[in-house]
Amino acid sequence: MSVKHMLILPRYTTKGPSSRIRIYPYLPYLRKAGFKCDVHPFFDDGYINALFMGKPKNIPSILNSYFHRLSIALKSKRYDLVWLQYELLPWLPYWVENIFLRGKTKLIIDYDDAVFHSYDRHRLSFIRGVLGNKIDRLMHSAEVVIVGNDYLADRAYQAGSKQVEIIPSVVDLKRYQKKAQGGCEDEIVRIGWIGSPTTAKFLLTIENVIKKTLNEKSKFIIIGAKLPAVFERCSVESWTWSLEAETDLIHNLDIGVMPLVDTPFERGKCGYKLIQYMACWLPVIASPVGINKKIVRQGENGFLAGNEHEWIEAITTLQDDPLLRKEMGSKGRKMVEEKYALQVNAPKIVNILNQIK
Repeated sequence: MSVKHMLILPRYTTKGPSSRIRIYPYLPYLRKAGFKCDVHPFFDDGYINALFMGKPKNIPSILNSYFHRLSIALKSKRYDLVWLQYELLPWLPYWVENIFLRGKTKLIIDYDDAVFHSYDRHRLSFIRGVLGNKIDRLMHSAEVVIVGNDYLADRAYQAGSKQVEIIPSVVDLKRYQKKAQGGCEDEIVRIGWIGSPTTAKFLLTIENVIKKTLNEKSKFIIIGAKLPAVFERCSVESWTWSLEAETDLIHNLDIGVMPLVDTPFERGKCGYKLIQYMACWLPVIASPVGINKKIVRQGENGFLAGNEHEWIEAITTLQDDPLLRKEMGSKGRKMVEEKYALQVNAPKIVNILNQIK
């Protein structure tokens, strides 16, 4: 069997959630299957650290990212395959990328977000005009487009992609082992959300729900973001996230939530929070947006809540019924093991890449 030499171009290092979830977990499987993988992320750790800390953008560092990516792109034709996340050069037009990507090297692109809406729905008409169809043209030029949900797949098909494969965002079951449900020893019911400072804004959509449902026997936990000012006088806590502690933090919850607003960009999200919660045997509550409607089976592994009344009813029901929480959590874990596990989807990725001639 000949070795395929593959250039892998994630958007971020392992500190970036999307790349950490969509690209890096598959590397051991690809190397075991005989692929020789060279990995070169666009942004470095410093960019991610600054982003999550709310610091100003470091322009020299960003320019250095462009120069590094260009230097790597000049060598791309030496490879059999290029696996690209999103795009080669953010905010530059398609024709620039095409200079480096055209040729005999086969292109695979991965999307777990509706990044095309950053361009085609931009507030500036100039950006929409120059970059509005950039991602569509990349999708059209790729040998395979790998996406995380149906919304993204539909866009790829509309763009005329040759081959579209849906691979969900997944968890490594080795990291999500069985633990006593509700890891804290007290009797407090912990309703929790995990995310980043950039996505904490969605918690404000259930501000009234949180305030109305919390009582002396419940708390709301925010993992990975600072406590919004509106919750400072409530029974709401902020827990510091780290990759090493991530699964333990989730295990210390009793209910996992994922509020969203129903906009085109949010319809492109891949529901990773829900998958993490369910991998830890938690029941879930989510807004009925995009893939959430596919992951959450109403009344089985959790609840879909489309308005304040439904959110309050779902949280109250689960707060008051530990047996229901356990039953729903078990069903959610089973779904993860069957559909949203790395161990299930890694062979699919290997097969997709092996079939490219």
